[in-house]
Amino acid sequence: MKREESDKSNMKKIILDFPKQFRSGIEAAKNVFLKSSTFSRPPENIIVCGMGGSGIPADILVTLRPLDIFPYKSYHLPLQAGNESLIICISYSGDTEETLSSFQTAIDRKLPVIAITTGGKLGELARKYHAPLAKIPELETLPRLALGEMFAALVQILQNHNLLEEGIVKEILKHETSLKPRELEPLGKKLAGKFFKKIPIIYTSRSFREIGLIWKNCLNESAKILTIVNYFPESDHNEIVGFSNKVQIENKKLHVVILRDKKESHPRILKQMEIFKDLVEAEGTKVEFIDMKGKTILEKIFSSVILGFWTAYWLALKYKIDPSTRKPIEKLKLRLEKK
Repeated sequence: MKREESDKSNMKKIILDFPKQFRSGIEAAKNVFLKSSTFSRPPENIIVCGMGGSGIPADILVTLRPLDIFPYKSYHLPLQAGNESLIICISYSGDTEETLSSFQTAIDRKLPVIAITTGGKLGELARKYHAPLAKIPELETLPRLALGEMFAALVQILQNHNLLEEGIVKEILKHETSLKPRELEPLGKKLAGKFFKKIPIIYTSRSFREIGLIWKNCLNESAKILTIVNYFPESDHNEIVGFSNKVQIENKKLHVVILRDKKESHPRILKQMEIFKDLVEAEGTKVEFIDMKGKTILEKIFSSVILGFWTAYWLALKYKIDPSTRKPIEKLKLRLEKK
């Protein structure tokens, strides 16, 4: 397989191999359990702490299942964290300071906590305090592209504690073969051409709001561009008005994509999307629908995620930049270490 000149880390191969990650994540978490006496009944809620790409697994889980799950992306722990909470800390590198702070806070408060990481300081702390640890394989890639194994490990841990219905792990493994990254690449490349030198705006329904955020993260990190994200019906009650002001930015400099699920969305949401398209295009901004592909919700989610990976990847190459570099984030972390 030919590697593109700007693709120094061979991100293309990582995207093509993405479905293989599910099995490695599940294997890493198979024997990760809290002590049997930790909960007398199911936890009141589940706090999943993680930043950037390591926070995405919780975002997807919220989309997939209506559990009392709180994705948390900051220091310490949120107000929802109590004595009956389960805390799960995810850091691909193991060195994310916000997540380390959450883990230490859970330990100090004697809350049940589980770690998912490739190693680093989080791995060291988990071993020091004898906390359950799912040590996932290091794929030598960016956290957001290791989403498959982190998500699978998170699901397996919840399944271990009977917090998800039986069968979900088997369903995840089916997507090793049902997901077809190569078939999604041409559309991603086409979208990259439409986003080139424009500001992408990504819309979804409320149910898939987190998928829009994943697209934003990928476009930010891989293509190094700013991106706007919102969801229906909320955007029709505020953001739609912004397209009528052509002084701020030329509307032709924007390109709108609506990720749409015709089967699962409320009929009125689908109607709102159609009207939104008509009104915004009348103001001079191109709007197009991308219908989510897949037989199950999980397949639709990950097909859409992979399409976002491809779009960001090919847009980076159009800008002639390496999609794997994250220099501003690295500079930020270095300066934080000096404080």
